[in-house]
Amino acid sequence: MFPLGAVLFPHMPLHLRVFEQRYLVMMARVLDAETAVFGVVLIERGQEVGGGEHRFGIGTVARITQIEAPEGFVGVVAHGERRIEVLEWLDDDPYPQASVRELPELEWDDELFPLRERAERVVRRALALASEFTEQPWAPDVELSGDPAVAAWQLAAIAPVGPLDQIELLRSESMEALLTRLVEVTEAVADSFGA
Repeated sequence: MFPLGAVLFPHMPLHLRVFEQRYLVMMARVLDAETAVFGVVLIERGQEVGGGEHRFGIGTVARITQIEAPEGFVGVVAHGERRIEVLEWLDDDPYPQASVRELPELEWDDELFPLRERAERVVRRALALASEFTEQPWAPDVELSGDPAVAAWQLAAIAPVGPLDQIELLRSESMEALLTRLVEVTEAVADSFGA
C-alpha cells in the first residue's frame, strides 16, 4: 500500500518519485510479482515521508505502466484501475500493507447521460474559475474518454475539490450517486469563487 497526500481515481494516471527505502523495497517486490499493482490510499493525518501517518480505508489499485531509475530516485507511472476497501492494516514490512477487498464497479445506465453532461459543464466551469486564482493541474478543456463511465471518474478526478470531497466521491455506491455528489461539491467550489 502506498499512502499519498492525494486521491487516485480509477482510469487516472499517477506519477511518483520514489526515494524512501521502504517504498523502493515495495516497488522491487511489486515488479517481481505476476501483476505489477499496488494500492493507493489518502493520508488522513501525517506526512508522506517517514511513516506514522493515519490513512483512509478506501483507495484504488494502481498498475505500473512505466518505470525509470534516474540517480537518486525511481520514477513510476501507474494507472488507477479498481477501487478497494481496507479490511485490516497489517504490520509494515517495511512498507504499509493491508488486507483489502475489491469494491464493485459502478454500472453505467444511459439514462445518466444528462446528469453526466451536467457534471461535465459544472466541472469545466469550476476549472475555468479556479484557474483565475490558482494554477490548476487540469485545463478546463481537457479531453475526456468517450466511455461515459470512464469519463465520470475522470470528471471526479479533475474537479477542483478538496481531498475529503474526493474520498467521498471515491466511496460512491452508484454512478448516479457519484455524478450527483460531483455536481453538488463542484458547484459549491464554483460558488466560492463568486460565480
